[in-house]
Amino acid sequence: MKKRWTKVGLPCGRRRTILARSDRGTAARLVDMSTSPNQPPRRSQGGAVDKPIVFVIDDDDSMRRSLERLLRSVDLDVETFASAQDFLRQPMPDRPVCLVLDLRLPGPSGLDLQESLIRSGHDVPIIFISGHADVPSSVRAIKAGAVDFLQKPFSDQALLDIIHGALRRDREASRDRSEIADIQQRFGSLTPREGDVLRLVIQGRRNKQIASELGISAATVKLHRARAMVKTKAGSVAELIWQAHRLGLRPSE
Repeated sequence: MKKRWTKVGLPCGRRRTILARSDRGTAARLVDMSTSPNQPPRRSQGGAVDKPIVFVIDDDDSMRRSLERLLRSVDLDVETFASAQDFLRQPMPDRPVCLVLDLRLPGPSGLDLQESLIRSGHDVPIIFISGHADVPSSVRAIKAGAVDFLQKPFSDQALLDIIHGALRRDREASRDRSEIADIQQRFGSLTPREGDVLRLVIQGRRNKQIASELGISAATVKLHRARAMVKTKAGSVAELIWQAHRLGLRPSE
């Protein structure tokens, strides 16, 4: 039986989304915004790529101004928004980022926004703040991946410490995403036959065994193998296996 690649654990193509209240007002519905369903979410190229930015989303004007002053005082770029809809109207920048997000907002709540970002494939560190927090909401936010949940009023230093930790996390995740994207691009440049050969190489097959399974000559296998190794920039079979593992790929029956 012929074998083929099985993709494991990779995010499918996701759409950029915006939240809006349903007619019943009890749940948020997702409205398609921009990216193709066949492409992973991307971040825009605006701004300094390495300099972090913090998004503050709170409907309280005085709170937004206060947090903006605080964050700028420690040399962080800041953008503020009064609602989830306002925030989702712009693309995610290609730089380390975190959200300081109020639990209660006009229209979609902070939890609704968190769910929307998760569904659209944006793994953004979120720090929830609230003056009306309840245990179920806090638990739900943390279980969904929130970095922390702070009750208003909170210590400026406590918030800054959490933000710096969240930005470090996103910087590391950004490097990881970039590395995986590069590998995906290299594997995507393979012809179908080169992919067939590479799959069997990773399984430990020798050239003659591959030739027999694919019904081609050993010389042709050698040619496809050499081209595939160049395209993937793999210096060895071990490195090729590592790249496939990074993509969540495994040869299966």
